[in-house]
Amino acid sequence: MFSSNQRVDQGLLTVVLGTGGTIAGRSSRSDDHVGYVSGEIALVDLVANVPGLQGLPLEMEQVAQIDSKDMDLGVWQALVLRLMHHLARPEVGSVVITHGTDTLEETAFVLHSLLPKDKPVVLTCAMRPASALMPDGPQNLLDAVLLARQPGVRGVIAVCAAQAFAALDVCKVHSYRLDAFDGGEAGALALIENGQVRQLHPWPLTPAHDQAMVSVLRQRFLSVAALPRVALLTSHGDADGLVVQALLADPGEHPIQGLVVAGTGNGTVHRALATALVGAQAQGVRVVRTTRCPRGQVLAQAGHALPEISTLSPVKARLALALELLCA
Repeated sequence: MFSSNQRVDQGLLTVVLGTGGTIAGRSSRSDDHVGYVSGEIALVDLVANVPGLQGLPLEMEQVAQIDSKDMDLGVWQALVLRLMHHLARPEVGSVVITHGTDTLEETAFVLHSLLPKDKPVVLTCAMRPASALMPDGPQNLLDAVLLARQPGVRGVIAVCAAQAFAALDVCKVHSYRLDAFDGGEAGALALIENGQVRQLHPWPLTPAHDQAMVSVLRQRFLSVAALPRVALLTSHGDADGLVVQALLADPGEHPIQGLVVAGTGNGTVHRALATALVGAQAQGVRVVRTTRCPRGQVLAQAGHALPEISTLSPVKARLALALELLCA
């Protein structure tokens, strides 16, 4: 195993940050893939159990040890702080993050929105706990490190089941299968095949004119105790506006500032729910439409009562609106 005391040439060190998840999960039986406890195994032990990582210049740090369904602002802030620290080090060329699958796409979006893209940040995961008879975490972790260390790779990327996806596109599409993630219509950025990376599309990049805006957003994100309150709603048959009315009626300490509605089809919204959302708009609440469909995006319609739309998935649209309101 590589020692952190050894000298590493510029750009050759990969930092691995652990946050818990199924990849660090443990069950009492090796054939139990669902009745496990997430975030039980330390990152150093995960890495030690992957033969292909031995001898590589790696540095490990446990940032959190949680089930990713419980991801929150505090963990995101801690992760961003550690990432900014490590990415600024000249000897660090890349960072890999072990993460639970449930909210991986949300964390990927947050990091994409807040980090510079000149060095790769690669998230990886597992659908089976580390205690499984045939765990998928070790291969995913190896693939993530191999991708992160590939010359020219940049941006925030997610790796699972030998596929790499851009943070903007990655989405969990299956509750149990090993290849649980997909890149939607954009597809995969790259494939990892027997230790080799086959690039399919350009790596994510932040335009130069956006760098200052990203820096301001990051500073505000790190300084707040809570994100602007944005609720996610879904339109469906027999819908009503009661949830919207309840959210507006009891603002509490953190009033609702935004509503994202996952509409049917091309962002269509049940008339009863739409009436309530138009009322929320009139009270100064930002209302954004997206679609609950896993493919396609909402196309604008002239004269729509809820004109603001997002090309992102519902969970990412919610985060995007919260981050936008943070800078309002």
